[in-house]
Amino acid sequence: MNVNESAENYLETILILSKKLPVVRSVDIANELGFKKSSVSVAMKNLREKEHIMVDKSGFITLTPSGREIAEMIYERHRMISSWLIRLGVPEEIAIADACKMEHVISKESFDAIREFIK
Repeated sequence: MNVNESAENYLETILILSKKLPVVRSVDIANELGFKKSSVSVAMKNLREKEHIMVDKSGFITLTPSGREIAEMIYERHRMISSWLIRLGVPEEIAIADACKMEHVISKESFDAIREFIK
């Protein structure tokens, strides 16, 4: 389940969009992230080759079980770290930006310890 930060961001974005849109397409991802559609297309090809997503004939993107697992792990880290930083008094905008960086580099052990501490 070793994927780079960019792939993690794309998978997390697909998960988030799938919660608020009936279908997710490359153009939706490009709009959400502010990227060119061509960049997103390359990323989707890579994620499809790694079997983290499926793209049907209509261009609708869905997460595979491995893609969903990665996306949910990153999304949980993002939500928990950003809410923790906000509770510590960090302004929301900064907390969210920092959580975006931290969610990719923190070890499983450190995140699990933070999760236990917060509970």
